[in-house]
Amino acid sequence: MAAEPKTGSKPYSDACERNQGPILEVLQRFLIQQSAVLEIGSGTGQHAIHMARHLPWLTWQTSDLFDRHAGIHCWIAESGLHNVKPPLLLDVTQPWPALDIDHMYTANTFHIMPWSAVCATLAGMGRLLSAGGYGFIYGPFNYQGRFTAASNAEFDAWLKAERGAHCGIRDAEAVIEQASVAGLSLVEDNAMPANNHMLVFKRLSP
Repeated sequence: MAAEPKTGSKPYSDACERNQGPILEVLQRFLIQQSAVLEIGSGTGQHAIHMARHLPWLTWQTSDLFDRHAGIHCWIAESGLHNVKPPLLLDVTQPWPALDIDHMYTANTFHIMPWSAVCATLAGMGRLLSAGGYGFIYGPFNYQGRFTAASNAEFDAWLKAERGAHCGIRDAEAVIEQASVAGLSLVEDNAMPANNHMLVFKRLSP
């Protein structure tokens, strides 16, 4: 999740503030028991704090590349929450640290990753989720090769121009197919505000 300019001592994202409520509504339908969640690409840290505060029976493990860690630490320290763990250094294309987690969550990461990193993330979900564990992927997606809104087409063009040709809104069907290869079954595809979706996958039993 890309961080936006800092407000005060903490990084802050308006998008996180807007979408965390609808995201929480989906998560709280599935994450009803005590369990551990790994967030891939915690970005500013806002989602981690919001979800952990409203789902206190969860242990929320943050992660990101190193340059995001200071901001995440700021959010955790200010929150006073004890169910949010300090960020792990996680590059999904490199060997993952040893983890004991039940579920995984990522928001607004697939369109800024190369496709190889998207595949690596889904493979990591397949390896690490417990049997019956859920993987949640939030962000914009195309369907049948088409943008769902003109604003998404404009966003995709901006991503490619400003961040590089490796970026772009992914086709939901391609993500679902790659998830299936990793042993994940699509449970729900939730339409979300601002032309986003939340894909919910479940780890199949070995």
